[in-house]
Amino acid sequence: MRSRYSAFYLQLTDYLLSTWHASTRPAQLDLSDAPQWVKLQVISASQKENKGSVHFRAFYKQAGDLQFMEEKSAFVQEQGQWFYLQGRVS
Repeated sequence: MRSRYSAFYLQLTDYLLSTWHASTRPAQLDLSDAPQWVKLQVISASQKENKGSVHFRAFYKQAGDLQFMEEKSAFVQEQGQWFYLQGRVS
């Protein structure tokens, strides 16, 4: 999760797509309207065999105000590599 947050911060679309599971990966990713990311807070993380989940808050600035998005993300590990499956924003 931390590496994906860093990739969003740096707008590394190739990395984001390569760490997104093929079953849910979009054909392309446009980050041109991405907010100014400020901080990642991992609330919880768990793993059971090859499945994992991360509950996090990602803070950003918009119009000078600090805001955040909160998500519970699902990951799967295949051949030693973790892939993002999907997230539920709350």
